[in-house]
Amino acid sequence: MTSAPQIEPKFLAHRHDLGVVAVGFSGGQPKPGVDAAPMALIEAGLIKQLEEDLEFNVAFDGQVHSYSEILPADDPSYRNMKRPKFVSAVTKEVSEQVYSHAKSGKLVLTLGGDHSIAIGTISGTAKAIRERLGREIAVIWVDAHADINTPETSESGNIHGMPVAFLTGLASEEREDTFGWLKDHHKISTRKLVYIGLRDIDKGEKKILREHGIKAFSMHDIDRHGIGKVMDMALGWIGSDTPIHLSFDVDALDPMWAPSTGTPVRGGLTLREGDFIAECIAETGSLVAIDLVEVNPSLDEHGAGDTVRAGVSLVRCALGDTLL
Repeated sequence: MTSAPQIEPKFLAHRHDLGVVAVGFSGGQPKPGVDAAPMALIEAGLIKQLEEDLEFNVAFDGQVHSYSEILPADDPSYRNMKRPKFVSAVTKEVSEQVYSHAKSGKLVLTLGGDHSIAIGTISGTAKAIRERLGREIAVIWVDAHADINTPETSESGNIHGMPVAFLTGLASEEREDTFGWLKDHHKISTRKLVYIGLRDIDKGEKKILREHGIKAFSMHDIDRHGIGKVMDMALGWIGSDTPIHLSFDVDALDPMWAPSTGTPVRGGLTLREGDFIAECIAETGSLVAIDLVEVNPSLDEHGAGDTVRAGVSLVRCALGDTLL
């Protein structure tokens, strides 16, 4: 597949300008290796393909940021959250990096890292779009998991299961070193949040989704309606004049296609369904930011290459690559 993006973007200053942030961070969950994902994706040729095949002007500092320099000396669990100070410090830094690209009108691609980094990516996008365009963003969260636990409803205490709760204000914290830096201009509305691909949801999360009327399409909905109809409904819910941040957890794909991830769940999306989601969002012209997270090349030695290739494919499709 080789083609330059043809869609005229609605909310970007220049259609070919892309900012890339590489976040080698695994602190939101207990399994090492997910921090190696950005380099694996880059070594697979992703940046080069975006520049040469899709003709983007890529702004990338050439670094996979580990943020080890801001690792706190002492980081006890707090409100059931594991490593809260480190995750808070890293996501604040990521937020500022994403904001700097988005404020200048670039589309922003963030390569994770575990899904806790979305606290940073989405807050950075939300702040920039509010300041630049005076608009709220919508978030399409493609994932096997809802990641909307509050610290109190979480069974594990792993913060990669909590980002949506903090981003929507369902969870909040006053301490500056534990997500107190998240202000109203960083946050999103539950009305502009859409889930696709859910199939492993905690009891507390189900209650949150129902009580707040959050739009969610599970694998049951995809089985019933097909991915085409689900995308029509999802994009219809958001509306045609809203900037979109796509946050894609590779575990939304079935482990057949993406086995190298920390919390695989059978019965997920096919690679073509994942690519189709990305293609549909690209076609709207409303995309302003993308996260690709939870690729862990160390967890399935034989499937690591497949998972990385799946990630590259998802990013290319979201950025306008087409089959014809």
